Order: sequence, then structure tokens, then C-alpha cells
Amino acid sequence: MVEHLVRVVHEGGSARVLDAGCGTGRMGRFLADRGCSVVGVDLSPGMLAMARRDHPDLDVREASVTELPFENGSFDGVLFWYSLIHLPDDDAAVALAEAARVLRPGGYVLVGSQKGEGTVDVGARLRERGHDVALTRWHRGPRELIGLLRGAGLERVARLVREPIGREREGQVFVLARRP
Repeated sequence: MVEHLVRVVHEGGSARVLDAGCGTGRMGRFLADRGCSVVGVDLSPGMLAMARRDHPDLDVREASVTELPFENGSFDGVLFWYSLIHLPDDDAAVALAEAARVLRPGGYVLVGSQKGEGTVDVGARLRERGHDVALTRWHRGPRELIGLLRGAGLERVARLVREPIGREREGQVFVLARRP
């Protein structure tokens, strides 16, 4: 699905992509290596420090996906690669509305996440190792993700749902949507 996002953003313009919740910059690197102009945002200074260390050529900034510091219509694509899962539904709706705002008409949003229902306290494992962290993961199925995207004024283009493979414990869901 990420390769498909790369293809459609190249067809539609400058291939400028926002990596929303970029973490360590792994997906930003993937996109940049395929000719996209990437800007990454994340709230974690630690993750951004790793992104800057490992990918010094990437433009990564400290910002919230619920308050994007960009002009309307400034991106061809927005990628939420396993980042929307860290937001409760209300904040996820705001983040997707912000994504729709910064997308040009005809631009695309791709969301990838674990599928399921409810929440998981993923911080518990880290606290057991001595880290002082609170980290919750909100699971959503394809219907919930599509509903959030539609609520932001985006139209579903494609979805992929798959069962766990390899060492994965959970199925995965990917939804590509377009701003009309």
C-alpha cells in the first residue's frame, strides 16, 4: 500500500508527503528513497533525535498531528503509518481533519495500523523494564477507520485487511483515502 501511495502522489504533483507521527524516520526514508519530498512530524523529542541521527537529510519537526503547522493544501499525500493508533477516537478525528486540511484537492491519506477493538496498554511492558512511560494503543477495524476518514471529508479509495504473518500477533488494516 505504501508503494501505491508513492505512485499516486507522483501522478498528482510534486510528491510532497507528510509523515504524520514519523517516529524514527524509517518510513520517511522509504518515501524519500522513492523520490518523495518528505516532511515528518512527531511529538517525541527522543524519536525525532533518532530520526535526525539516522536520517540527517530528512526534514523532521516537533509538532502534533492534531495541530499541523502547515498551510492548507500543501501536501500531495499524508502517511499515518502505525501512528494514528496512539490517539483516541476524538483526537484521531482531529488528526485526520488536519490531514485533509493540509492535503491539496486530489491528495491521498494512507493509514496503516493493527486491526481489532479496544485498547492495549503497551506501556506496561516498558514499565516492567524500568521505563516511566504511559502508552496506549487504540485498535480499530476497517469500518472504524473508514468512518473516521469519511468524517474528515475523505473518500475511501482502497482497503486491505490481513491476518497476522510471521511473528505478528494481530491482523493489520490499511486504508487509502482521497481528498475530493
